[in-house]
Amino acid sequence: MLELQLYNSLTRKKELFVPLDSDHVRIYACGPTVYSYAHIGNARMAVVFDLLSRMLRKIYPKVTYVSNITDVDDKIIEASQKTGEPIKTITEKYTRIYNEDMSALGVNLPDIQSKATEHIGEMIVLIEALIKRGHAYESDGHVLFNVPSFPAYGGLSGRSRDEQIAGARVEIASYKKDPADFVLWKPSSDNEPGWNSPWDVNNGRGRPGWHIECSAMAEKHLGLPFDIHGGGVDLKFPHHENEIAQSCCAHGELNDLASFSKYWVHNGFLTVNGEKMSKSLGNFLLVHDLIKQIPGEALRLTLLSAHYRQPLDWSEDKVSQSKRMLDRFYHRLNQMNDMVSEKTDVPDAVYSALLDDLNTPKAIAALNSLLKTQNSPELKGQLLAAGELLGLLQEKPKEWLGYETNIDIDVDIALIETLLQERKKARSNKDFVRSDEIRDELLTQGIEIEDTKDGAKWRKVN
Repeated sequence: MLELQLYNSLTRKKELFVPLDSDHVRIYACGPTVYSYAHIGNARMAVVFDLLSRMLRKIYPKVTYVSNITDVDDKIIEASQKTGEPIKTITEKYTRIYNEDMSALGVNLPDIQSKATEHIGEMIVLIEALIKRGHAYESDGHVLFNVPSFPAYGGLSGRSRDEQIAGARVEIASYKKDPADFVLWKPSSDNEPGWNSPWDVNNGRGRPGWHIECSAMAEKHLGLPFDIHGGGVDLKFPHHENEIAQSCCAHGELNDLASFSKYWVHNGFLTVNGEKMSKSLGNFLLVHDLIKQIPGEALRLTLLSAHYRQPLDWSEDKVSQSKRMLDRFYHRLNQMNDMVSEKTDVPDAVYSALLDDLNTPKAIAALNSLLKTQNSPELKGQLLAAGELLGLLQEKPKEWLGYETNIDIDVDIALIETLLQERKKARSNKDFVRSDEIRDELLTQGIEIEDTKDGAKWRKVN
């Protein structure tokens, strides 16, 4: 029996995935902070964990996948002050857009999409437990986690003491006992979102720090420990490191980092044409913009084209390659349009590749190899089964290929039909020079011809 292998960031090795309860697998991935549009790097995390959840659902009878929405954050407050829009208007707007944009990439909604603002009570309980156990303290209107109180801190990222302080992304404030300490709760002014708390912070009114949110929501919906936690590799430190510290210390588990989550999965960085994505460089690619120009499946395939743990360098050429590859698959499916697909499982070569730490490049290569076989109900079934698992080949072939279906395109349909008739006559007269001239003439107008057993078909191409 083939079994799932995953690279565990916590142990730094590929391991056999053994769930805590084989009847119910539980997984958590860190979602977006909703103050603006998601970029293509955010989408990589969503696609990777969507694929992981699909794999788990294929193997196990029940999977609960939780991914959060951070809807209280300093960036959201800043966006509200800048635009004049209420915070709730901003967070609800960008949550909706995020889900719509990810859906265009074939990403299913998680089973539970938890919002930070709906779990303030759970966060306060967790902070109280940390204070009681001596791992957190109040200082200058803040509640902070004391990093030296947890000797195992750094176990996920492997960072040294100096690296922890340098990479913490926060200023070394005077109210900290230790430079590495981080905020669990902060005071809120009257024009900032806030909730009542047990601490003498602005008369008790404040809001949570970022890290405490995921610890509270994961425990609330999945219990402790759960099977898999993850997100982008940029979250490994300090966010995920801090989550482990909070959750382990709140429950007195000082020597077992896996008492929070047994496995940790992180996807690699995404660059654009060899450079870090940055607004200042003009290469900040928003999914909301890309899906207006490029089919969502082509974007998804591009995101899956590199192994999830490896860096992915995004380029127009890679996207074009993905689109052409999908065209080939849809051409074959269109040729088998009249066949009733044979009910079949995912081809072994595709499935075994995905079982090996989600090796999507190998799985895609195996999928391509299927095109070497002749059209048959079995091939159609295999392509559709593999596509369903990968989140690809979900469109109707004729619609994907655009064969004579788009009445809004800017072309002269009557002229196309006239030229096709002329080409048909030229081919019957073995005048292949004229036949090729007509094909090339139509192609300059963005019209592609495919010769099928039922005659020539045309479609509008980019």
